[in-house]
Amino acid sequence: MKLILTREIAGLGLAGDIVEVADGYGRNFLVPRGAAITWTKGAEKQIVQIKRARDAREIRDLGHAREIKADLEKLAVTLTARAGKDGRLFGSVTTADVADAVKRAGGPLLDKKRIQLPGHIKTLGPHDVTVDLHPDVVASVPVTVTPV
Repeated sequence: MKLILTREIAGLGLAGDIVEVADGYGRNFLVPRGAAITWTKGAEKQIVQIKRARDAREIRDLGHAREIKADLEKLAVTLTARAGKDGRLFGSVTTADVADAVKRAGGPLLDKKRIQLPGHIKTLGPHDVTVDLHPDVVASVPVTVTPV
């Protein structure tokens, strides 16, 4: 089955790529979740729009990824969250929370799908969060969770 990916799928491709997958995988997983659309000549025109949106938020090259990594590792990112008196959070910190905190700290706008949390962050204090900027570049961002 030929599909056009609408978002990045690990091990398969990036948004705008035309991929060939098994019929069941495409019909039962990718298409219902909005990760892909079926390939047609008319749908192929949408590839230009998808790739243009991808390029707008994509890291240009390895050098650009290294620059962003250096900027991220210098940041002092602080998140505030509601917590009990024993230091446990009411809920947990999400990748979207980290992306917003990085932006507020003066860092670049990050795609929350590229942020990897060290398990569930459910306690106050320092935590190391990794960001996959490029296949060869991974940044480690120190995030401190403080009570409100």
